[in-house]
Amino acid sequence: TGDWSSDVCSSDLMTRLIDINMISAMVEKIGLDIFLQQMTENISRNYRQWMKFEKSARLASHSKVGVIELMPISDDQLYGFKYVNGHPANTAKGLSTVMAFGALAEVETGYPLLLSELTLTTAFRTAATSIMAARVLARKNSRVMAIIGNGAQSEFQATAFHLLLGINEIHIFDIDKTAMDKFQQNLSSYKTLKVIQFSNTAEAVKGVDIITTITADKTLATILTTDMIEPGMYINGLGGDCPGKTEIHANVLKQAKIFVEYEVQTRIEGDIQQLDKKHPVIELWQVLSGQQPGRDNDSQVIIFDSVGFALEDFSALQYLYELSNKLGIGKNIELIPQMDNPKDLYGLLTKTELTTDSSKAA
Repeated sequence: TGDWSSDVCSSDLMTRLIDINMISAMVEKIGLDIFLQQMTENISRNYRQWMKFEKSARLASHSKVGVIELMPISDDQLYGFKYVNGHPANTAKGLSTVMAFGALAEVETGYPLLLSELTLTTAFRTAATSIMAARVLARKNSRVMAIIGNGAQSEFQATAFHLLLGINEIHIFDIDKTAMDKFQQNLSSYKTLKVIQFSNTAEAVKGVDIITTITADKTLATILTTDMIEPGMYINGLGGDCPGKTEIHANVLKQAKIFVEYEVQTRIEGDIQQLDKKHPVIELWQVLSGQQPGRDNDSQVIIFDSVGFALEDFSALQYLYELSNKLGIGKNIELIPQMDNPKDLYGLLTKTELTTDSSKAA
């Protein structure tokens, strides 16, 4: 990325809007594999510059039916945030479990440069983050992966691991048979990818190199137990992502080497919320920057306890903004008023003819 400074006094400065159709158009224009690869590279680059970011755990508002969260982060040039929800019962209402949007603004002026959808993009950035971690934590010859939970994000994980990591066989299990059928149908065009349905988790994970867990129920679930774990397995744990929501049995965690995105947040939200606060974990940026080793040997069990972190959304927004400008896909909107006199906000009422004639109103 380059210099993000701009002349905010320019009369033609607008906010870039990227909606869901524009995301699809960008992916179609450059290809899904390139889109995922470039997003992965941008996230990885920012993780390697971890110390320059002002970070905090996300702000969450929990209810009995779900959670609404705000995820802010900034460096010395850009401020970004994501608004996102998680409501498992939404599908019964015809709504997505996860819906999101986000923004980028200049730190120097506070001017909003970008307003973008992040529902589809969250699935892309989660898959890209999974690839970023697997490249340094999974065994190099990994070819078979199990995906437990075949909801909205599962195909993105499968596609990314197939295109970017060489996974050629995927075992799937979901308590909803229609979800497995949907998954298999959506990936049927990949002729070099074998997808096999299983009737339970234990059968699905047997003999695989990588296990991705990505279930949606907001419960202290036990998807993986110690009897299912084999030497050398890499567990890409994505579903434990808020307080009271886990997927991996504590004994599995205790026998593995654990990596996280941002420890402060993962201690609250991740599968490691089950462990003592002193149980050792390693932040992924330390591996990516060469400060800590990843996998020590091919028989070691590794867990990436991923809850999703604001830096990933920041990186995705940054990438979308650059790609949108490069491809000319996006729309400029006047989100912030342009004024001849910045102190005369009230003058906009007259300028836009929003005044009301008091006699007519009577």
